[in-house]
Amino acid sequence: MRFRYSIEKTKKNKKTVKKAVVYTQDEHGVDRVDVDNDAVRIVEKLSSAGYETYIVGGAVRDLILGKKPKDFDIVSAASPNQIKKLFRNARVIGNRFRLVHVSVVEKVFEVATFRSMKEGPTGNTFGTIEEDVLRRDFSINALFYDPCKQLVVDYVGGMDDIRKKQIRPLISLKTIFVDDPVRMIRAVKYATTTEFTLLTKLSLKIRQQSKLLADISNSRLTEEIFKIIRSSSAGKIVENLEEFGLYQYLQPNASKLLNENLEFRKKYFQTLAALNQTNTALGENLAGLIKDFLELVIDWDGEPIETYKQAFSQARHFILPMNPPRFELEKAIKIIFKAHGVIVKRVMFTGKEDKRVATSNRQAD
Repeated sequence: MRFRYSIEKTKKNKKTVKKAVVYTQDEHGVDRVDVDNDAVRIVEKLSSAGYETYIVGGAVRDLILGKKPKDFDIVSAASPNQIKKLFRNARVIGNRFRLVHVSVVEKVFEVATFRSMKEGPTGNTFGTIEEDVLRRDFSINALFYDPCKQLVVDYVGGMDDIRKKQIRPLISLKTIFVDDPVRMIRAVKYATTTEFTLLTKLSLKIRQQSKLLADISNSRLTEEIFKIIRSSSAGKIVENLEEFGLYQYLQPNASKLLNENLEFRKKYFQTLAALNQTNTALGENLAGLIKDFLELVIDWDGEPIETYKQAFSQARHFILPMNPPRFELEKAIKIIFKAHGVIVKRVMFTGKEDKRVATSNRQAD
């Protein structure tokens, strides 16, 4: 085990202060095989150019837990413009909070610049790694991994919390969810996927402030739902969100049915639990959100085209405020129809009146 120190100035003199614990590969146990090679190359290129750079966040947490992450976020001392100059396939995104997306074939890596605390935890002033770590939501997501040297840098005791299997916030409970209510969803999601325990005060605060999610934009709620249904623990995450009173803000119609219809509740959680075990496409996972609802409201013996129109209209309303791409919702509905022996071959949307033209074949049972 190593330590990272920094020099702090006082009125009288300067003093050396221990700031972070640095864990070697033998101590953190990350298997280099599980780290995306393209993410490593991005870190190497930025580091070689003189910019301190790490893989950060959930990817580091998952690597330490022996899981293979789906996404690798990167943080660096380089500014967005400096990052863009080093990578040909890079573009700066965002207005207030500027990030860089570096494209490698079909993959996109998000590269952020260290942020300062001068404007608080939601500010957008560039800073140092020591400031940036304090902006992170929970300690288990505030670990920095250098894949070149195979070191994990821990400023906040995140490794200890992983060993204790607990979710601990880094931001004051007075402001953590007021600043960003979506953190409540993430806290429950992290606790579910890691099988860690939420600290008691954190759990109570989530229950007390769940109503703050009512003011979150539909686009952000849609983004969170996408992440959940494409995870490997969708059923359990949704079940826990419902238990905390949060799911009603993500899927109000489904939440209402979950509390009114016990049979629907049982089937809904079972359907979501089966997601990602065999399915990977968004449309296939989206089908999991609407399947059991359509089973309740659709007459499968009706005329195929009219039944399809009814299913589309009902499903689109059912998943509000979620607003997925239309073609993905179409794909999801076709998957459910196919399971009932109805194949919708072609759907066209033309003109301002959004007229549907479709053909279908009903298969024999």
